[in-house]
Amino acid sequence: MVHGRWFGFEGRHAHTGPRHARPNGISELLARPQKRTWQAFTTGLGIFTMLAVCGLSSFFIVADERQGRDAQASGAAPPVTVLRDISSREADPAPLTATEVFPGREVAVDPARPAYRVLKARADRRCAAAASGEIGALLTDLGCDQVVRGTLRAPAAGYLVTAGIFNLDDVEGADWARQKIKSMVDGGRGRFQGMVAGKGTEAIALSSARVGWHVRGHYLVYCVAARADGKPIAAGDAQAGQILNDMIELYLRGTVLGRRAVRSAP
Repeated sequence: MVHGRWFGFEGRHAHTGPRHARPNGISELLARPQKRTWQAFTTGLGIFTMLAVCGLSSFFIVADERQGRDAQASGAAPPVTVLRDISSREADPAPLTATEVFPGREVAVDPARPAYRVLKARADRRCAAAASGEIGALLTDLGCDQVVRGTLRAPAAGYLVTAGIFNLDDVEGADWARQKIKSMVDGGRGRFQGMVAGKGTEAIALSSARVGWHVRGHYLVYCVAARADGKPIAAGDAQAGQILNDMIELYLRGTVLGRRAVRSAP
């Protein structure tokens, strides 16, 4: 079609003088070699493209085979991740330990920020040791049989932290506790207890502390943050908000219970 329009234009241009007019038969003869050349070119291009695709496919196949041989030679097997059910203590019967929750002297929630320093860590069978009033009674009624907690010094100067995990019967009970605790805290009918970890940490046990809590599986996690000088934490204090998020979301729920919820098959 392109050739037809091109030769049609050439033919009209030739009619400027009668002696230069080309018979239609001659035009067709002139068109055929051009048409054959274009067809040969497009056919060759198609063959070249097909060969290039085949060659590229062959390269990927060879590369995959080489990677497979290298993996076999090194003895490396692809990791297999297996989820562990932590929706109830029946499915997840192993108790928490202080070493599992606080395995070192520091807690690093972000490599780009300074770490929290662990001052003291312990596990208790009595959940009321870490929660007073109606909160302690509620957790006991929901089958709480242990609490693992630690007191830390925050990287932000002048802040102390107590963070821990309550081990309840099942996810339904943990979620029920999460919903009921707010009204108890707001009404002054119960509170999470900060754990004193030696001289200079007494402020963590004062009522001026800020608290937060959440759940994952059959566990209720909590955090108490306080100023080391015993002064109340102002509403909207950014440092206190960062501490609660670090301990509850990033560390206890994300790291500690994240490890418990996933195991790697041998």
